Amino acid sequence: MSLTFVTPQTWTSSLHAPAPPKAQVATKPLEVNVSPSGHVMVGSVAVATLAVVAGNRRSRGSQKNGSGISLLAFENELGVQAPVGFWDPLGLAADGDVENFTRRRETEIKHGRISMLATMGYITPELTGKLPGMLSPSKGISFSEIPNGLGAISKVPSLGWGQIVAYCAFCEVNGMNNRGDAAGDFGWKLLTSADPEEKNKKLSAEIANGRLAMMAIIGMF
Repeated sequence: MSLTFVTPQTWTSSLHAPAPPKAQVATKPLEVNVSPSGHVMVGSVAVATLAVVAGNRRSRGSQKNGSGISLLAFENELGVQAPVGFWDPLGLAADGDVENFTRRRETEIKHGRISMLATMGYITPELTGKLPGMLSPSKGISFSEIPNGLGAISKVPSLGWGQIVAYCAFCEVNGMNNRGDAAGDFGWKLLTSADPEEKNKKLSAEIANGRLAMMAIIGMF
């Protein structure tokens, strides 16, 4: 009996066989095909974006120009004096509303006139002396006993304050029925002149003195 040995060539070849090549993926640039309608849509969006940006810039520019024009509209009004010029730190006249500006100017002139009278009423008795006689004979209060400033509030009788309030109401009603075209014009032509330049000079001086008196009476209190 003979034995035959067979070499396992199949196993050897399978073990030493070269590895299969790795799969290679071809990289190609991504291509996007846009139809003509897509081009129109993209172009429309771009144009709309540019239009919005341009509109915002124009609106900001118009607001700045409008504010500048509004300020220039009041540059020649009374009370605009060197070196400050037109001074509006709160921007109340930035809207250019002439009606609101006129109302504020009337209020400024009124407060200035009241403050000028109050300042003179505070200073004059200290310089020239107070009125002789009795303020309230029934209560035995003389004019010389009334102090200046806020101290007079508690010294003057209630009937005296009633007379003061009644006189202020009379002035208010009389002024409402005699209002002129210009701010602060109530028909009392004290500060006037045939020369327009001289008249504006006097009216500007009244506004300046009223502003000074408002600050003065606040400091006196």
